[in-house]
Amino acid sequence: MSMFGGTGGYFRLDSWILANIVQLGTQRFCRRFLNRTNDPCGRQYDQMTQAARSGCANIAEGSARRATSKETEMRLTDVARASLAELAGDYLNWLMQQEKTPWGKETPGARAVYAVRLDAPAYGEDVVHDACAHILAQKKKFAEWLDADSDETMANALLILIARVIHMLNRQMESQGETFKEEGGFREKLTGIRLEARAQQQQGAPVCPECGKPMARRTAKSGKNAGREFWGCTGYPECKGVREMEGAK
Repeated sequence: MSMFGGTGGYFRLDSWILANIVQLGTQRFCRRFLNRTNDPCGRQYDQMTQAARSGCANIAEGSARRATSKETEMRLTDVARASLAELAGDYLNWLMQQEKTPWGKETPGARAVYAVRLDAPAYGEDVVHDACAHILAQKKKFAEWLDADSDETMANALLILIARVIHMLNRQMESQGETFKEEGGFREKLTGIRLEARAQQQQGAPVCPECGKPMARRTAKSGKNAGREFWGCTGYPECKGVREMEGAK
């Protein structure tokens, strides 16, 4: 049994790739349309860019923490989902401030954005470089909307991309939950490893001369025999039966 699982490989997750496109698009939107008149303190700028960053960062961190904690992976994935939901709320509020509503799902613009599909990543040995190049290449597929001069077009396109990322994260969390149910988390694996090691240690163990229970390997912690292995009763402390271990040092 392995104590550590894989790190998840977030560079290959479509959710992480698309979340990066959302972050890049949000940064452009904020630079382009937020100013001293509609955002005099810069608070809206900070909130939107930080929410977009949180979406990316928590997907990555959750995937990296998969090795030691399935619970943490699920929690951080949920934080990413919540951050992106907050960002979607900001875009909806922006549109309503302009007396506009988001595109309906069946409108031509919405259908066009939904129709764009991401290519499968094909990375070489330099994964970081290749992943960044892949994100920029995929971002170009949405250039018609993300490079637009219309705040309405950008906001609507980003709302759709955010919805797509959230849908991906929902599916990831379902998969993470199933894996946790089947394999357990780090604590469960650690317990399993301990039990497995204990069972291996006790193979061929004698029975206690005092009570007849199976004995387990022990190591003396003090006295003249400190560090020396011996057989101790598994009924300890009720039973203090011991046996010398043949060949013990």
